[in-house]
Amino acid sequence: MSTFRIEGGYKLRGEIQAQGAKNEALQILCAVLLTDEKVVISNIPDIIDINILIELLRKLGVKVEKLASNKMSFQADELNLDYLTSEDFKEGGKSLRGSIMLIGPLLARFGKGYIPKPGGDKIGRRRLDTHFEGFVQLGAEFRYNKEEHFYGVEAERLIGSEILLEEASVTGTANILMASVLAEGETSIYNAACEPYIQQLCKMLIRMGAKIEGVGSNFLKIQGVQQLSGCEHTLLPDMIEIGSWIGLAAMTQSEITIKNVGWEHLGIIPSTFKRLGITLEKRGDDIYIPPHLNGYEIQNFIDGSILTIADSPWPGLTPDLLSVILVMATQARGEVLIHQKMFESRLFFVDKLIDMGAKIILCDPHRAVVIGHDFKSQLKATKMSSPDIRAGISLLIAALSAKGTSVIQNIDQIDRGYERIDERLRGLGARIERID
Repeated sequence: MSTFRIEGGYKLRGEIQAQGAKNEALQILCAVLLTDEKVVISNIPDIIDINILIELLRKLGVKVEKLASNKMSFQADELNLDYLTSEDFKEGGKSLRGSIMLIGPLLARFGKGYIPKPGGDKIGRRRLDTHFEGFVQLGAEFRYNKEEHFYGVEAERLIGSEILLEEASVTGTANILMASVLAEGETSIYNAACEPYIQQLCKMLIRMGAKIEGVGSNFLKIQGVQQLSGCEHTLLPDMIEIGSWIGLAAMTQSEITIKNVGWEHLGIIPSTFKRLGITLEKRGDDIYIPPHLNGYEIQNFIDGSILTIADSPWPGLTPDLLSVILVMATQARGEVLIHQKMFESRLFFVDKLIDMGAKIILCDPHRAVVIGHDFKSQLKATKMSSPDIRAGISLLIAALSAKGTSVIQNIDQIDRGYERIDERLRGLGARIERID
């Protein structure tokens, strides 16, 4: 298992290109199963989670061809559906939570879909009820093998239905949407997630021949078609990585330009960082962050009460950025309450920051109060382990700002979501070494 050795306390400088969006890629790659024609996808991030999914598609029989850096073609014209019940699939599929989105396309096109209980980050309960309740409403029969933790849905045909989602689940919306595009009749999905990832999936499906109305809203109307064709699709820049680079620049008082960010898809993210006192300049489609040599000050609410940063469904703030915002607040001027509503274990990494000297009060599994140092006291280097992707990048940001040499273990968690992170950081002047 690899580790990072980081010599912190140095200011960085330069330009960085955001990778393709991981969460979008997971949906888009599953959607290639909806047609037997070739689908070309560009801006695919070269990260562990995406490579695992591509390997699952290969083993399922999808023809995968690398066309250029971060560009591949996929053709699902000769699939081996027996692989879905093999021991290899039961083992490989559970290593990636995104594998759950294989079920919708398989159910729509072949009348059956199976998946082992998916893994992923250890950040608390992540229910799958929304997915399977949607499939059942479309006419599928659900079964679950408790001994093997193996899920299955089967249907001779899917019939359009009016579906009201219990929660605005991004992956649940994507899964039900992909199942409904080949169902008979009309399907409506109310309380649908409307993140840019879902909007991108809708646009791709429409290019493939799907009939979808309401793109960008929480009410989607789908008229089923008999078959879909191939297409080309380019992934958006990863807004979570963009937010991570903003946090890194502020925390290390560095001068960084993030290239080609897709401003129109960032939603509330820039304004959230501005409320934390961060200066962001829009230069074309780039974000320029000047060195915050005088620090950054957290705004209070207009009545003087402490600022609360909380996650919520789009267009609210994505929960994936709360860990980065929390670590960045440790050097701010002022205080902030971080409220992680969705996952009850995602804030448990703060004990590592407290060991480094951060002033954090963990109120309960969902809330933490951060009292900033205003750069009057540097964090201390330490040895730590990355518990999940977003906590991992946050600990890496903390280590780059800390005085001394830190060691981060279990960095596979970081590699799951960030492409060549150490190499790209060295390009900005960071002193980081990967040790196998």
